[in-house]
Amino acid sequence: MTNHIFHPSILRAYDIRGIVDETLSLADAWSIGLSFANCLDKRGHGNHVVVGRDGRLSSMALATALCDGLVAGGVKVSNIGCGPTPMLYYASISLKADGAIQVTGSHNPPTHNGFKMMMNGDVFFGEDIQELGIISANGPKEKSGGSLKMASIFNSYIDRLVTGADTGNYNVIWDCGNGASGPATIAATKEISGTHTVLFGNIDGHFPNHHPNPVDPKTLAILRQSVAKAEADLGIGFDGDGDRIGIVDAKGRQVSGDLLTAFLAQDIIQRHPGAPIILDVKSSDMAMDLIRAEGGNAQIWKTGHSYMKTRMKAIKAPLAGEMSGHVFIKDGFYGFDDALYVGIRVLCQMAKTGQSITDFIDSLPPHYATPELRIDCPDDAKFVVMEQIAKYVSMKTASANLTLIDGVRVRIDDGWWLVRASNTEAALVARAEGKTPLILAKLVKDIEAALATAGLEWTNPK
Repeated sequence: MTNHIFHPSILRAYDIRGIVDETLSLADAWSIGLSFANCLDKRGHGNHVVVGRDGRLSSMALATALCDGLVAGGVKVSNIGCGPTPMLYYASISLKADGAIQVTGSHNPPTHNGFKMMMNGDVFFGEDIQELGIISANGPKEKSGGSLKMASIFNSYIDRLVTGADTGNYNVIWDCGNGASGPATIAATKEISGTHTVLFGNIDGHFPNHHPNPVDPKTLAILRQSVAKAEADLGIGFDGDGDRIGIVDAKGRQVSGDLLTAFLAQDIIQRHPGAPIILDVKSSDMAMDLIRAEGGNAQIWKTGHSYMKTRMKAIKAPLAGEMSGHVFIKDGFYGFDDALYVGIRVLCQMAKTGQSITDFIDSLPPHYATPELRIDCPDDAKFVVMEQIAKYVSMKTASANLTLIDGVRVRIDDGWWLVRASNTEAALVARAEGKTPLILAKLVKDIEAALATAGLEWTNPK
């Protein structure tokens, strides 16, 4: 038994994440593996775990240490090598694994890395991650019988993505950002119809061309330019591990995650009338209204891919989506966030219905919304601050217009505003949407007033 204490900052709500050689080490990776093995055993699950990694410079070494820790705990490890996180999710299902761990820094800077986990077919997060910390601190037990083998899953994964895909004859630009989705995107686009150009498809942990965050407008600049130059129908970008998508239409407009979900819902609701369609709490009323107009039951839920997948499974939703670009399709798929598959489904729907993403965005009424607003707030204070804001707002807002499932969301006749604590940063996150610029300005003032009640002075940067 070896006691090991993790840096307190790395045990996050959704996953484990830190700065390599500062808050995250090879010793951490080994103990995560051993502690995960102990947790499997404690819960009475099997001992088969699949492991994958992204293309970051530190990922191979961390994955090796992780596998060594799992083996030391008696686990039979299937290492699928480098690839996008959705390929690991697919491997966990196709190989009937009892657990799955991806070494990935997602969209974070190159110096960062971390671990996304599943156990017994469910997302491993929140209290599960805290339990790993306790097991590690108490000294996890080693166990004989562990083994390690390489498992080739790439071709099977590509086949699954493209099976039955009628993508039409569109001209599409794909931006992989030198992340882990590159080889899969190159392979998949060779198997579907249309004209496809893949940008930055080689994996490079330095991310030399741009930061791999497909929601950041700056990140999509090259994609937007490429779409314009090629007169393409669509641009599709991915984050570093291929579970988040960014869309640029033929006119260069960025399509937000909530509207992308509403677009996909049009087709999916036809097969699942009245089904719940989940959006995260940062999503627009417009997206929810569009889903309801199609006959879907639009619902909002907590932000975060782990929360969304758990909720989706609980209420049997065929589709869910977040503003961050995580989109989850259960209709004809597995319900996990696979950005490459979502991109293929967008093309299939365009070909089936004749309505492009550009047509869809053109059809929407004008709407006015802030980007995601960040308010600095220490980690040890942000949830206390949110409690104060919730108390203040609850005293002056009718319950029908107040949502408290993840922060504070207040609805008025012509708009809404939100403040919530970030689960990944020392910050609060705010957003507002109004039917006119004047209403939007008022809502931002409401945010400022709510923050002031908790002692935070903040003015929206222009």
